[in-house]
Amino acid sequence: MSESSDTLMQAAAEVARIAGATALQYFHTNVSVEWKADGTPVTVADRAAERAARDWIAQRFPDDGILGEEFGEQPGRSGRCWILDPIDGTKSFVRGVPLWGSLVAVAQGHDVLAGAASFPPLAELIAAAPGCGAWCNGARAQVSAVDTVERATVLVTDDTTPGPAAAHRGWKELQARAAVSRTWGDCYGYLMVATGRAEVMMDFTLGDWDAACFQPIITEAGGVFTDLMGHPTAFGGNAVATNVALDAEVRALLRGATR
Repeated sequence: MSESSDTLMQAAAEVARIAGATALQYFHTNVSVEWKADGTPVTVADRAAERAARDWIAQRFPDDGILGEEFGEQPGRSGRCWILDPIDGTKSFVRGVPLWGSLVAVAQGHDVLAGAASFPPLAELIAAAPGCGAWCNGARAQVSAVDTVERATVLVTDDTTPGPAAAHRGWKELQARAAVSRTWGDCYGYLMVATGRAEVMMDFTLGDWDAACFQPIITEAGGVFTDLMGHPTAFGGNAVATNVALDAEVRALLRGATR
């Protein structure tokens, strides 16, 4: 439990790299797809990547718990938990679209201690920990300074999924006013915000493994990461990431507040 924030950030980055490299071996190989009870796809690549990540963690942090999308929760003794999404964007993965990633977070309760996301087809890896900054391929990551929605690029994974009615109305207004509106979704959108290539990314529905790593990544890049009601959490079941300049306006729209 004495590891520094920088040590945990580097460890999370290594786990993300390993999981991503494992998954990449199956990319463009026509893997068969199974469908889970919740209607989401899973492949041998998802499972192999999560096993590789779990093996690395178990060897180096044997007292820590692990929560993964594919193999559930393994309790630990330290109070820390590694949260894994071996392939975020499996629907993209199986269609040969390169906008998928391997996500890793280290948390103690709802405090995320470090996070990392690897995007193997794009050769990008971003990692962060509170007080350590956010780093993409060794360079400091920084959100943009765009300060009007009319100049912004706004992203969403899927605006048809269930979510608060006010948030859906707010998204429609953002979409109508923004310079660029795209569904460059899943983890790729959060990478775009953290590196200043987009200003808003949101999801109406998320699992903990989808969101946890991006809380420190976005905030350490100078942005704001909350749930759709504006609460600063990665565990709210939905999320919005913005730069600071658009923080107040975007969150007011998503809450249904008047401007």
